[in-house]
Amino acid sequence: MTKAPSLPEFIVLIALMISLVAMTTDVMLPALGAIPQELGSENRDSGHLVVSVLFAGFAVGQLVAGPLSDSFGRRRVIHWGYVLFILGTMACIFSTTYPMLLVGRVLQGLAMAAPRIVAVAIVRDGYAGRGMAKIMSFVMAVFIIVPAIAPSIGQVLINLSGWRATFVLLLGMAAATWIWFGLRQPETLKPEHRRPLSVRNILSGIGIILRTRASLGFTLCAGAIFGPFLAYLSIAQRVYQDIYGTGEAFALWFGAGALAIGAASIVNSRLVERLGMRFLSTLALIWVIAVCTVFLGIVAYAQGTPAFAAFIPWLIATLFPMGLLFGNLNALAMEPLGEMAGLGAAVVGALSTVVALPLGLLISVSLDRTITPLVLGFGLAALTALVISRWAGAEEV
Repeated sequence: MTKAPSLPEFIVLIALMISLVAMTTDVMLPALGAIPQELGSENRDSGHLVVSVLFAGFAVGQLVAGPLSDSFGRRRVIHWGYVLFILGTMACIFSTTYPMLLVGRVLQGLAMAAPRIVAVAIVRDGYAGRGMAKIMSFVMAVFIIVPAIAPSIGQVLINLSGWRATFVLLLGMAAATWIWFGLRQPETLKPEHRRPLSVRNILSGIGIILRTRASLGFTLCAGAIFGPFLAYLSIAQRVYQDIYGTGEAFALWFGAGALAIGAASIVNSRLVERLGMRFLSTLALIWVIAVCTVFLGIVAYAQGTPAFAAFIPWLIATLFPMGLLFGNLNALAMEPLGEMAGLGAAVVGALSTVVALPLGLLISVSLDRTITPLVLGFGLAALTALVISRWAGAEEV
């Protein structure tokens, strides 16, 4: 029987598994303009599809991985996910047309749902309440290091060997993490606690989750907040390089924003057991609303494009609260779902992604030569999430 890893090793392993999503999203951001052009796409601005189709596959994959892990165990489903991810990555590496690459990205999205969602279920199997929120905060802190450095790594690889090298890196990262997981992480779902796999059981479980006000409410909050963040990931290259002309320094500025989220995750891990998930989430949402409201005045005065020296402080001030929100909102949504953690993580992840995708796409397609849609998107999303969180009204443990 596999011996359980120590808590620090467990946190790093779970963080790397979850960070596969961030790495797969961010490492090729500097090449989003070049990929469609090199593969013969007529629309150079269609690079955002490289991110959008990934999350479309991810949304579907979550609904498959979660229920399967409740029935067959956490380890087996994660193994299947890594196999499919490697196949999707190989399709991207050897793609000769833009549609072929997009198919590979869909496969990557479907596959990365397994380590991402089932990893949360593994955490929930062993932890609950503020304890889970603290673990997820540490996980987020480690996890944020990956997207902070991913574009810089991607830029170096692209300069040396072209954009396909970014997918080779993903292939190596997936293989290494898969081996580590297989050797060190034991099964956390005992056979007697597994749910028989049937459409009836899945639909019944989904019904229970959707009728649980706290789970539904905080899932919608997470989706609302993730929407503008997803848009930011999709349009970051255009904002930094096209609007502000930062050139290859784009990766450094993008990393600074990611590190702000990581710093907030560390702060959250130190405060959440004392102050609670609800309090910190509410504080973070009010913070985002206030910062965006003030900055909208500056944006309007600058006719949609304020100076870069004003944009960066606003961005960091807006992204910092995300480190308080991502872990806490997911923990609040998962708290009542301990008996069906796999399905719960799947529904929470899929529903939040389904909410986020159209919001993110709306903001992405609205971007012209101004940053107004991005600022407005973050502010309205935070306001919406604040209203929904008051409706959710869960008591913490």
